[in-house]
Amino acid sequence: MKMARTLTLALALLPTLAFAWWNKDWTQRTTVTLNTSSAGVATQGTLNSVAVPVRLHSGNFDFVGAKADGSDLRVMAGDDKTPLKFWIERFDSVNELAVVWVLIPSVLPGTDKNTVYVYAGNERAPADANSPGTAAAIVDAATLAAFHFSEKDGIAADQTGQIKATAATAVEVNGLLGQSARIAGAPIVVPANDKLKIAANAPFSLSLWVRPDAASGTLFAQGSLQLTLSAGKLTAKLGDVSVTGADVAAATWSQVALTVEPGKLSVYVNGVEAGQTLPHPSPAIEGEIRIGEGYQGLVDELELSNTARSPEWMKFMYAAQSADAKLIATKTEAQGGESSSGSGSYFGILFKSLTPDAWVIIGVLGVMFMIAIGVMISKAMYVARTDSANRRFLLQFRDNLDVLQAAGEHGAEQFGNSSIYRLYQAGLKELIKRNVGKADARALSDSSLNAVKASIDADSVREGYALNSQMVLLTIAIAGGPFLGLLGTVVGVMITFASIAAAGDVNVNAIAPGIAAALLATVAGLSVAIPSLFGYNYLASRIKTISSDMQIFVDEFVTRVAENYGAQ
Repeated sequence: MKMARTLTLALALLPTLAFAWWNKDWTQRTTVTLNTSSAGVATQGTLNSVAVPVRLHSGNFDFVGAKADGSDLRVMAGDDKTPLKFWIERFDSVNELAVVWVLIPSVLPGTDKNTVYVYAGNERAPADANSPGTAAAIVDAATLAAFHFSEKDGIAADQTGQIKATAATAVEVNGLLGQSARIAGAPIVVPANDKLKIAANAPFSLSLWVRPDAASGTLFAQGSLQLTLSAGKLTAKLGDVSVTGADVAAATWSQVALTVEPGKLSVYVNGVEAGQTLPHPSPAIEGEIRIGEGYQGLVDELELSNTARSPEWMKFMYAAQSADAKLIATKTEAQGGESSSGSGSYFGILFKSLTPDAWVIIGVLGVMFMIAIGVMISKAMYVARTDSANRRFLLQFRDNLDVLQAAGEHGAEQFGNSSIYRLYQAGLKELIKRNVGKADARALSDSSLNAVKASIDADSVREGYALNSQMVLLTIAIAGGPFLGLLGTVVGVMITFASIAAAGDVNVNAIAPGIAAALLATVAGLSVAIPSLFGYNYLASRIKTISSDMQIFVDEFVTRVAENYGAQ
């Protein structure tokens, strides 16, 4: 026996080894780990034939790479070879949410090596025979009935489809796992059935998830058995014996359960047990089932069994169905690539989790970034050429006493990039109009000098326009980039929380990728604004220096003309 237990534990540790990819035709897989060690949800004994819901979302599954209906899903045991039975309760490729029930043959205690693999990404794959059309096979032999309340017509049915409620009820699309039933006082009635009859003194278990609007009403009633809420307290009554459990909060999902075994009646709230001794024998439980008599709120995941489930079972199923992050951890990986838990693929997770609106905003920011880089490069080259040519021209202008010959014979070739040379040409043109430098020229009057200066000033303004052209694109990038990024982040966070509310999944693995991806839009906005800010300040400083040099030249040129050719 000891050797068999050791062998079982060794098999459980096998997933830590580097198993080959199950099938090369499937391009992605999600690793699901159930942590039953002290760091997770500690259990003491092995649990056999456990149906566990696996929540898939954009953070742990690539819906784009999978088939739209999820028919390419395959589930393998920890050895990455043995196929497991599973049932898809929900697969929404548009909102990127899915719930897949997997029947795990055994869950070992005290280890974080309970692993299964969910494969996808094969467009040619047919529906798997291990994924039945109903959940009939996703239970153990002790389960009498399981109601998931996921029927499209709203008529609650046992997973086998053989036991149904008498009438439809309202549904809540975004319930605990997928769809849940909404009760507004009128109960869900399931007719009496021999399959659901429990003999006197026979073991029995019941588990139900509730989200009451007000914590009162009868949650479950069948013959001698009643499970009720009164002033927020859960009470189980079997014949003349009753047991009161912990409080059940309104507007919050809670698991309520009870077990009947020889000599004991126990109730559970979220895995916490309260029990009381029963008279022997306990009465039979039979007749029609009424769910939600006088109750208002949501119900989901009703399971009836002909065995007394252990406290370990109740604790484990509460953690599994509530998506307790301590119990269930998931990560996704591509064939031949690194796992999503590896540091080298963090940005891959972020980009895969981006919503379409975030992609649009990041695309716009990308265009803005390319424009800003283009402007900074072209303006930096233009300013550098202009400044260099200005310095060379000013050196020659100041060395030549004759203002009319200051540029030399080949000025256009030497100083074509100089803005100051172009101002000089504008002033020279005005002097030539007035025959300055010729033998018959008259001395320039004050009005003529003012006209020359006005002409040069006008060209100076136009040169300033040329120097500052396209700089407004940098100011747009500086001011608009962060705001666009912030818009993308806010919208992304809103969509993430809306999808979490829709999935009913609040663990960090579901929230973190969407939030991180939303923040990527802000990072993109800052990545546009910060280089643009540095570039703008540098260029503005250089342009200001050139503008000052032009203004000084205008004054210097007019002064020299006045001295040489003005009226004495």
